[in-house]
Amino acid sequence: MKPRSIAGTLTALVTPFRKGKVDFADLRKLVEHQIKGGIDGLVPVGTTGESPTLSHEEHMDVVRAVIEGARGRVPVIAGTGSNSTDEAVSLTRLAHESGAQGMLVVAPYYNKPSPEGLFRHFSAIAEATDRPIVLYSIPGRCGIEIGVPVVVRLRARYPHVRWIKEAGGNVDRVDQLKQALGSDITVLSGDDSLTLPFMAAGAEGVISVASNLLVREVSRMVRLARSNDYAAAGRIHRRLYPFFKAIFVEPNPVPIKASLAREGIIGLPEVRLPLCEMSPANRSVLEQALKALGR
Repeated sequence: MKPRSIAGTLTALVTPFRKGKVDFADLRKLVEHQIKGGIDGLVPVGTTGESPTLSHEEHMDVVRAVIEGARGRVPVIAGTGSNSTDEAVSLTRLAHESGAQGMLVVAPYYNKPSPEGLFRHFSAIAEATDRPIVLYSIPGRCGIEIGVPVVVRLRARYPHVRWIKEAGGNVDRVDQLKQALGSDITVLSGDDSLTLPFMAAGAEGVISVASNLLVREVSRMVRLARSNDYAAAGRIHRRLYPFFKAIFVEPNPVPIKASLAREGIIGLPEVRLPLCEMSPANRSVLEQALKALGR
């Protein structure tokens, strides 16, 4: 399979639920909403897709449903990470066999491996597929960062490991990666509110939570930044910024699911325990941000 471009705006898709089960009808509606809005790629079963509470069967059923719904119109980058290397390798192979164009692989959480352990973990996954691997560094959830030296080693050995989703909240990481690897690494923002500053430092897009709802708006902002029109991109960023912050007033994906249900894009804002519905106070914050956007 010829690699597709992995840059621009990719959506970290929510997984819709209804009465505790995955709602595949709503998932298909969400995929169509994304493609009609001009999205550059879809990323199912990451953090926003509540992968920690999906069974392995559900996980792969969601991946297959998104691939089928996309019908080759945009690349699908499946979340296949785990803190168990064997599990991550298995999910990666299954996603490859299902037709995913690439894999999003988070740093092992809870285990806190050494840099050498990280390198061996990602090496085992990279050897399970020849399709693009997007490393995913999110130290706030995993307790560790994927260090630049580890990225350099992986990039030197595996030509299909040349992307990283950076969700550590530190713009300096973009510079560190670009200083070490230049155009040999594609950095994608993992924080909507930092997408524009990340791109000013050399990132090439975002894996976005906000674009679940605001597909056209986030995509336009990123396209303008990629064409170096930062004045126009900045105007969109400032307009969207309150919403970027509001969707993280409670754990992701609770607020973005509430936003999608409010707009009728999915039927229910249902999440799985240990996540739960928004508090009234935080729901008010979200409502204010949406109303400020004229929604």
